[in-house]
Amino acid sequence: MLRFLSVRNLAVIDAVEVEFDHGLNVLTGETGAGKSILVLAIDLLIGGRASADLVRTGEDSAAIQAIFDRPDGREIIVRREISSLGRSRAFIDDTLATSAALRDLGGTVIDLHGQHEHQALLDPAEHVALLDTFAGHTAPVTDVAARFDAWRAAAGALDRTRLDEREKRARIDMASFQLQEIDTVAPREDEDVTLATERGVLANADRLTRLSSDAYAALYEGEQAALASLATTWKRVADLAAIDPAFAPYLEQRDSVKSQLEDLAFMLRGYADRLEASPERLQAVEDRLAAIERLKKKHGGSLAGVLRRQQALRDELAALEASDERAAALAAAERDARDAFLSAARALSAARARAGRRLGSALESALAELAMPKCRVQVQLEPLEDPAAWTRDGIDRVEFFLSPNPGEELRPLARIASGGELSRIMLALRTLAAPEEAGRTLVFDEVDAGIGGAAADAVGARLQALARTYQVLCITHLPQIAARADAHLQLSKQVRSGRTLTTVARLDAEGRVGEIGRMIAGAEVSSRVLASAREMLASRRRDEDKAKGESETRRPAKAKGSRGA
Repeated sequence: MLRFLSVRNLAVIDAVEVEFDHGLNVLTGETGAGKSILVLAIDLLIGGRASADLVRTGEDSAAIQAIFDRPDGREIIVRREISSLGRSRAFIDDTLATSAALRDLGGTVIDLHGQHEHQALLDPAEHVALLDTFAGHTAPVTDVAARFDAWRAAAGALDRTRLDEREKRARIDMASFQLQEIDTVAPREDEDVTLATERGVLANADRLTRLSSDAYAALYEGEQAALASLATTWKRVADLAAIDPAFAPYLEQRDSVKSQLEDLAFMLRGYADRLEASPERLQAVEDRLAAIERLKKKHGGSLAGVLRRQQALRDELAALEASDERAAALAAAERDARDAFLSAARALSAARARAGRRLGSALESALAELAMPKCRVQVQLEPLEDPAAWTRDGIDRVEFFLSPNPGEELRPLARIASGGELSRIMLALRTLAAPEEAGRTLVFDEVDAGIGGAAADAVGARLQALARTYQVLCITHLPQIAARADAHLQLSKQVRSGRTLTTVARLDAEGRVGEIGRMIAGAEVSSRVLASAREMLASRRRDEDKAKGESETRRPAKAKGSRGA
């Protein structure tokens, strides 16, 4: 459950702190007050994409922080920081976290349903994901996608052996030319780094010789050589240690220090002799580096990229020049991979067919509760006969068909549903697919788009019913929904010192009357409108008390379909 949210310097929000309750939390306010910015903040906390333009104008960074209460009593603190340069950092319980870790955490605590998400229903390509989510097909969908990738890789390897001879010869010539170009240079791993170091030594050979000679003289051979002076020093330290044992540990290190300095002296003495101050060698190194740089520019931008390209060209030539026996082996591998994909995809299709019948029935029941009592729903699967049409999703096309009124034939959902119907269908779908975890947070950003009247009241009742199991956060412009809230938060914007500021206020009973009155009538709120608002609040409280009483005498029906194949 999302218990606390703090937002600073995000878009129009300067500084806002919000505490949420169990049950239905409703956020209302004028358009542009910042309601959807709060939803954006929640999305950022669960791994949403961050960008510099989200930071409030004139500020260096934005920060979002939340406290989540888990069902086991644990508390999780999540923080996200976004700089005005677009960089982002995330923390979970003060430990640096990746966006993937945020998404993993978000998947366990929050379902976020965006403002225009119902428009996804207009694209039949999205329907298969909705069905799989409802049915809990995560494992078989992942397996089918992996087998599809393996099949396409095997098919690609086979296709390369079946090219037209002219095209095949042209590709062999090109790959051979590029490979010869790399093989002629024959670069080695990290050779550019090694050569750059050697170039630095050769270019500074005279200075290195002088420095090593001077250092050797100062350490070993000079009139005031350090090693000779150290003998006197160690004698004085020995005398000190004889009187004060505090010097004894330093005396024990005498042999070690002397050995290290002598090693350094021998290194310095032979260093100048080993230097190859050869202009010819320096020129050879420069030429070698230039050749490697040319390869890097043409093949990958780095020496590692050149070496990868070299191996890829060898593999391509091996495939292009494959014998008939290799082609036969590749054809057998392609058939095996295709059969494995088809076997998994057909099993998934059968599971989808069973889940589709359950989803259709569950949707009809859910839509009946959302003021669409006569609606018929059918989830249709169309087998895709052409292998070219097969995808990582499988070998069938899933599409929702709908008949909103008695006597009308089932037709594709995208062609007949109104905006209000789409909103209700998406609400039903998302709640049917929500994991059955008490304390989970469901966030709905204007799920009431395009509806009003009895349909709005039905959506409000649905959200209120969900709030008995989940924590529900809902942004709405409809008084029918706001009146059902367990906690009512009002967002408003003000202009101070030329800057727009967003504030959040938790409304008390009288404040709710005024806000719902504004939602009913707009700016001019009369005493009659306020009376209507009070009656609406009282009516919704009576409905909730009645529903709670019934839930104590009978087990409530689940709001979702069963899972599984």
